[in-house]
This record gives sequence, C-alpha cells and structure tokens, in this order.
Amino acid sequence: MTKKLLIIGFVWPEPKSSAAGSRMLQLIEQFLNQDFDITFACAAKTSDNTYDVSQLGLKTQTILLNDSSFDEFISQLKPNVVLFDRFMVEEQYGWRVAEQCPNALRILDTEDFHGLRKARELALKEGVDVTVEHLQNDTTKREIASIYRCDLSLIISEAEIDILTQKFNIDESLLYYLPFLLEPIPEYKINDLPTFEERQHFITIGNFLHPPNYDAVLYLKQTIWPIIRQKLPKAELHIYGAYESQKVTQLHNEKEGFLIKGFAEDVNVVMQQAKICLAPLRFGAGLKGKLVDAMQNGTPCIVSTIAAEGIFNKTDRSLSEVEVNGFIEDNPEAFAQKAVELYTNAELWQDKQDHGFKVLNTRFDNTKFEHDFTQKIEDLSADLKRHRQNNFVGKILQHQTLQSTKYLSKWIEEKNR
Repeated sequence: MTKKLLIIGFVWPEPKSSAAGSRMLQLIEQFLNQDFDITFACAAKTSDNTYDVSQLGLKTQTILLNDSSFDEFISQLKPNVVLFDRFMVEEQYGWRVAEQCPNALRILDTEDFHGLRKARELALKEGVDVTVEHLQNDTTKREIASIYRCDLSLIISEAEIDILTQKFNIDESLLYYLPFLLEPIPEYKINDLPTFEERQHFITIGNFLHPPNYDAVLYLKQTIWPIIRQKLPKAELHIYGAYESQKVTQLHNEKEGFLIKGFAEDVNVVMQQAKICLAPLRFGAGLKGKLVDAMQNGTPCIVSTIAAEGIFNKTDRSLSEVEVNGFIEDNPEAFAQKAVELYTNAELWQDKQDHGFKVLNTRFDNTKFEHDFTQKIEDLSADLKRHRQNNFVGKILQHQTLQSTKYLSKWIEEKNR
C-alpha cells in the first residue's frame, strides 16, 4: 500500500535563502527514506531562489487561500500524513484537512517557536528580561493552539522543548525533538578547507526579511564593529543575505570596512573565505543556520546566547561551560574583544574550528534520528485514535465554537465570489 504525504508549505523551499528552506529539504529526505509518495502544495508565489522539489520526485500543487478548491484537492489525494509548514499554515488549512481526511496524521513543523521569538523582541524593545507576560503573547497563543490541534509537533531545539513543557505544561507526547539533520563531515573534507593563514575578514549572513537578522546587522554597525575595527583597522565585515532592502543597502560603508554583499550564490564559498563569523542576535528562536554553515566550512564564530541556543547546550550546563566553535558573549565590548582575540590567534582558531566539527558530527548526524523518527510516525499512525483521546485540549480546539479561522476563511471565500 502506497503511503502518501502532503506537505503544505508556507513558502516554496529556498535553501539558499534561509535555514527554513534547508530544514524543509531535510524533512523531505526523511519522509522519502520512509517510502512516502510526497506532494508539496503551497499558496505562495515562486521566486528566483525557489528550489525545484520535483527533481526529488515530489509532485507539486499550487493551492489557494480561503478557497474550497483545496477541499476537493485533498479529498482526492487522500494523504495518510499531512505536514504543516509553520502554525500559520495549520490555521489556514488544518480544519479543512480534519474535515476531509479525519484519519490523516497531522504533523506541525514549527520551524522555531515563533511565540518565543516574539517575546524576546518585545522584551528587547522594553529593555528588560523576558517575563511570563512576554511569553504569553498573542503569537504564542495561536501557535500553542496549533500544537494542540495537531497530533505531533516537530521542535527543532531542546531549549524550546523545555519551555513548552515547563512554562506551558504541554504534554511531551505532542512534541518531538528533531533538529537539523546533517551529513557527517568526513576527514578528507576537513583537510581540504582553507587554513587560518589563507582566510581573511569577518562575515555575517542571514535573510534580511527575518527581523532578528536585520537587528543584528544594525547592532554590529552601530555598536560592535566600531570596536573591532579600532583594533583591526584593515579588517572588513562582509554582510551577506537574501532580499536586501534599501535600509540594508544604505548601511554599506567602505571606509568603515562594513560591506553589504547581498545574496550569496554559494554560502560555502563565502564562508570558507572568511576567518570569523559574527552572530550577535538579540532576539530569535530555533536553530541558526548561519552557525551550521560556519561550522561546516570550518569558520569559528562569536555569537550571542540566543544565537547559540539549541546548537551547543545539550546538557543543563550553562552555555559558557560547553565547548563551542568560538565564544558566546552578550556584552558588546566582550564580544568585540573575543572577536579580535580569535582573529589574531591561529592556535586558538584551530582549536575552536575542531570543536565545530565535533558539535556537528555528534549532535546533528542525520543517521542518529532516522530510525526513531520513522518508528514514531508508524506508532502514531497505528494508534491515532487513542493518541487523540489523550489530547482532550486538542479536541476542544477542534470544536466548531472555537474555530474562528475556519469561519473567517469561509466568509472571505464568499466575499471573493
């Protein structure tokens, strides 16, 4: 019997533009390894950076928002499993899936905990630490409602698992830890990377449409880079990212060595040219793709606690005690000092580079997750009725009196006729 998976994308995957795009391709590979026949559906427009998933053997389908044509499409497809790419997609299509294919396993890929990112953004604007009130924002309420309505939610960071279970008392049976799923780096690839002496300058990279990335670039420009530049007057900071806007472009200043480079066609090339990667993120959530790119290419990093979250903190020890591929600093002066130290010390740089390879090969080896994830999908599918009975909150949220998104969608559809 053919197993069918429907993935409903928030956007068409763009692995060159964002970590979310790479993450989606990793999930697709996992389900292909489970012998699923996969259809990828999306209401967004494609772009020049869109990855052609059909070359992986996937079927593709353009769908509409607030339109019952989706009901006909999914009722004919009859998927065994439906994967929602972020909670906003579940809000739009989840009730339609539940009505047309009630026995399909519903999985939410959170990408990252959006409510946590919002809480940190609010706290940053207020200049205070994150409080329970910040965490209980409207985005969190919507996202957790989506988690309850689904049978399983994929969580990319252990730190977010802790917050969801400890701060919001979500049952662990609804959550599944599935981080970045990466190929181990063989020794011969490590040996082929450019050496300390062959590299120069600093780099930072990230999709400029993502608010934490723009904030980090601005923070570098105004606060951190002037300190580094004073100590290293010939050094440059190369800033890469997709979808640069005028407010980003105008930050370019050759005299300051602050260079906006724009979209990187090949992140591996630009990352291997750089000596140090800087990631002073002040808010955000999930795992940071820029750190993975840096470690894969042997580029040590100076990062903030938020940037490091979920990458290095496997245990309950503080991040400062964990071996990382650089340094973790939140104070701008200390951040700049460590950047200069790492930039000028070849022995220290090599040591930190080695830590990065170790982190990737021990924490994110895809082969370590594949069997357990396959078993989880099979077990849930076989015992779905009991699983849903144990999730009474989810049943409440599926009740018609609380499905505001459903009736809003129906109203919009009628209005558009």
